[in-house]
Amino acid sequence: MRSHLKTFLLLTVVVAVLIWFGRKLDWVHVWSAIGRTNKLYLALAIGCICLTYLIRAFRWRVFLAPFTRPKLGELFAATTVGFGALFIIGRAGELMRPAFLSLRDKSVPPVASFITIAIERIFDSAAMILLFSVALMMMRVPQGSDAANFERIRAAGFLLLGAAIFGTICLFMFRLYAARIINWFEARTNGGRQESNKQSLIQRGLKLLTGVLRQLDAALGVLTDRVALAKSILWTVVLWAVITFAIFLTLRAFALPLGVTETIFVMGCSLVGSLVPTPGGAAGAYEAATAGGLYLLLTIKPEDALAVALVLKFVSFAPALFFGLYYFMTGGVRLNRLRAATHADEPDDAAHIEGDTVQSSPGDNRVAARI
Repeated sequence: MRSHLKTFLLLTVVVAVLIWFGRKLDWVHVWSAIGRTNKLYLALAIGCICLTYLIRAFRWRVFLAPFTRPKLGELFAATTVGFGALFIIGRAGELMRPAFLSLRDKSVPPVASFITIAIERIFDSAAMILLFSVALMMMRVPQGSDAANFERIRAAGFLLLGAAIFGTICLFMFRLYAARIINWFEARTNGGRQESNKQSLIQRGLKLLTGVLRQLDAALGVLTDRVALAKSILWTVVLWAVITFAIFLTLRAFALPLGVTETIFVMGCSLVGSLVPTPGGAAGAYEAATAGGLYLLLTIKPEDALAVALVLKFVSFAPALFFGLYYFMTGGVRLNRLRAATHADEPDDAAHIEGDTVQSSPGDNRVAARI
């Protein structure tokens, strides 16, 4: 009930923003701008987005290497199903990807599948923060824009970059001293008698925290493997270079005079909007954030800004929806099994992750030894 209420409130806010933004727009101009786009550029952009799913599959195989070595085709199928579900049901669709892979390929332990998605989030978040902050610092003030606002934006870029560097250092330090930290919390979780409800609650909280730390430790194993880390960074760089190029082509399809830094800025706005957990791939929030960034900070006409946001949404999600539906229909995985796997296999009780991982497949002994 709470989740439905939260979704309803978010949708209400998004609809209100869209109504405010579009109340004075010339919608005929919006559709006309879409109709005048360069279709060749859009086709190339869609091709680039399709390529990103393959790149993600290669990188996912690197993350899964300590556990097992699934087929690339299965990873590609699971990736497209996950991003297609992301468009249909929102952020909850991210759980479909690891669940689908484990159901399609029995050699992939469910726990490992979910853990590696956490690794992916870390790498992608770091890459996006780095790109976005550097772009903010390098952007020139567009003519007609408020210079004071851009100075504040550049300051925010420095803060984001500093936060990304600090966060990365913290992750490395945690990985190096994870065993000591986890043992310290375990000693306080298991030690002493539970004399009151308050103490019992504290013990349960410490146990939950210990489980979360174990899960984080397993997910960060790639950071201490030089070869795996190098491969992961390489695939991440290639991935975001292709994504940036796809958005650049989309902007050029509208003949907008925007360079690489402005393209990265638009990409950052879109990703901020996509974080809103509403169905339809953050429907409304994605378009509002993208169009808002183009209009308020890059001085693009409101109608053109909304047209770009709508087309960019199509370019970003349509390929995944097409491939995802195909693999879902032909993959032999029923919806009820996928839904059950999504809820059952998600590693909520991270305290059991080590034991589950060791028992999942023959290759997991390597993981246990490293953990």
